[in-house]
Amino acid sequence: MLTPTNVAWLVLGLTGVGVYLTMRAFNKKNPAPYPPGPLGWPLIGNIQAIPHIKPWFTFTEWGKKYGDIAHVEILGQHIMVVNSTRTAIEMLDKKSNVYSDRPVLPMAGELCGWKHALALLPYGDRFRQYRKNLHHIIGSRAALKIYHPIEEIETRRFLKRVFTKPDQLREHIRQTAGAIILRIAYGYEVKENNDPFIDLADRAVHQFSLSSTLGAFMVDDMPFLANVPEWFPGASFKRKAREWCETLNEMASAPYEFVKDQMAAGIAPNSFTSELLKGRILSAEEDHIVKWSALSLYSGGADTSVSSIYSIFLAMTLFPDVQKKAQDEIDAVVGSDRLPSFADRDSLPYLEALVKEVQRWNVVSAAGFSHRVTEDNIYNGFMLNDPLTYPNPSQFSPERFLANDGKKPETDPYTICFGFGRRICPGLHLADASVWLSAAMSLAVFDISKVVENGVEITPEIDPSSGTISHPKPFKCSIKPRSAKAVALIQQDVDY
Repeated sequence: MLTPTNVAWLVLGLTGVGVYLTMRAFNKKNPAPYPPGPLGWPLIGNIQAIPHIKPWFTFTEWGKKYGDIAHVEILGQHIMVVNSTRTAIEMLDKKSNVYSDRPVLPMAGELCGWKHALALLPYGDRFRQYRKNLHHIIGSRAALKIYHPIEEIETRRFLKRVFTKPDQLREHIRQTAGAIILRIAYGYEVKENNDPFIDLADRAVHQFSLSSTLGAFMVDDMPFLANVPEWFPGASFKRKAREWCETLNEMASAPYEFVKDQMAAGIAPNSFTSELLKGRILSAEEDHIVKWSALSLYSGGADTSVSSIYSIFLAMTLFPDVQKKAQDEIDAVVGSDRLPSFADRDSLPYLEALVKEVQRWNVVSAAGFSHRVTEDNIYNGFMLNDPLTYPNPSQFSPERFLANDGKKPETDPYTICFGFGRRICPGLHLADASVWLSAAMSLAVFDISKVVENGVEITPEIDPSSGTISHPKPFKCSIKPRSAKAVALIQQDVDY
């Protein structure tokens, strides 16, 4: 089970400056020692200590043993694992000018091509332009209001799909997330079944999660391996990278060309991409920025919210008392004659706390994304310290985020789970809105409970997947309408 400690983990990969730091150690006395960490071997360092599967569990143990910052070294590259939210904020937020770069990831970035997307883009002018484009469209709750009708319509369609085929919950969540993000990014309305752009995003984002996992590919530790031919023994990663690169390039190009064709025909609806292309003759660099800014929005929105919404259904299956409190609040504020909307959000504090608790309890990116420093920095006596924990972390308790009996709410997980500083997720408001609306509408009309098979109640297992983006393990649950009025709400016609 994930704990709040996992939320605070950030892997600060100093890949690319490691050799420089090592050379300094030979030529100049280090101004401060490295933090403690597991002992390594001569030359290869801690190459065997880096976990490939669910690394956050190992990082948690390192935190207990070594403190807020643990240090490992792999072939001269120094990696710091931060196990303190306060420390992460003080470094990544307050000194974001130093900590906002990304390490070079030979597999995911160079060979598979994700270095062109915002997630792995180096800090610099192109990075700032991507973020400027995204901030203009989805950078605030106010900016997102124009897309509220899209989210509400697609979420209502989600209710219909779940009502019709409740055993295909995860597929319905993915369909809805894809429909929302494709409409916003490209003005594209998805097909009801087997939509090619949703299938494409599913494959590409899964491949990104695999290719960017810490320690998954030896080429990330020994970059020279990127130059070996595909036929070379042990170079199967090269063939895999070529296939994954083709998937990514198709994901970037196909919907982008769709928008251009629609604009040429004069039938393109407003979207993130059409707004950036409208009335402009683009240089090659400008075309690249628009295309990959859109890809960054598309890829970022196609998978992360899927994990969070699936986690909501898991939590409601496991914690019926929490579900009942949320439903009672919705019934009191909204009633049973309509579905909740964004206009109700400020009047539903318990539901707001529930969504925050889901983000804390089952973290989408448990190990975080690597950051790279652009210059040496000494923090509390180390080269780069105060664990922030939640009481009873294994307990699912939305109440921890409510002010009760003079007690202050615990730390908002949104200050952690969406990243830090200049690398904070630009789509956090969109993800937050999608997850909140799914929770509100679903709980308004559905009762979610454990499945009973052959007289035996099946309790889902809490076992998140490994990878950069983590999903709950597939589980069974019973999803039934709460009443005849709920059925009527679900079956109402919806359209753009």
